[in-house]
Amino acid sequence: MQSTTHNQSYEQLSSADGQAILERLPERIRNAILDRATEISYPVEAIVEMAIADYIDSHTIDFADCKPGRKA
Repeated sequence: MQSTTHNQSYEQLSSADGQAILERLPERIRNAILDRATEISYPVEAIVEMAIADYIDSHTIDFADCKPGRKA
């Protein structure tokens, strides 16, 4: 289900893919993801990607470790 646009790496969800996943989630999960994305100013696709990555491997980068698009 991974697509690439504008030289996007296969390692990241595109905005369109993030939205497609979000639309298929139950409302309470969708709302929680949207609220969290707003709260920490991350793109929705980054929240979706980190949530999935954490489910697969709890030792992956998480919300406390990563600030997409921001300089440390």
